[in-house]
Amino acid sequence: MSKTVQITEEADQFLKKIEELSGEKITSCIQCGICSGSCPMVKEMDLTPAQIMSKTQLGQEEDLLNSKSIWICASCFNCKVRCPRDLDLAKVAEALRQVVLRKAVDKIDINAISSEEMMELPQIALVAACRRLTN
Repeated sequence: MSKTVQITEEADQFLKKIEELSGEKITSCIQCGICSGSCPMVKEMDLTPAQIMSKTQLGQEEDLLNSKSIWICASCFNCKVRCPRDLDLAKVAEALRQVVLRKAVDKIDINAISSEEMMELPQIALVAACRRLTN
């Protein structure tokens, strides 16, 4: 007996946003698992490619945006080449990364860095942290 999942309005909006950003019709994924079986990076991921598609279909934003898998996708296109629905999971992963980056959540507080540490850190890291403060 299958269980019916109720999709909230927020979850539906998230799905639509990812479909718009990626250009992929995520709801056409049939969960065959070929993407996960084809992925050379799957052993490093906390969510398999098929789980990424499923969670995106269900609008599980928090799980997806906190996942390391969206950053591990190598965009090798093995999943796209083998997908029976011709879905490009690399585009979906990129759309999810864009959502995370647009939130401009800092993992580091630049004001909490001591002057000694400032001298040790690479300049590019400091520039990137400062840019986040000017959004």
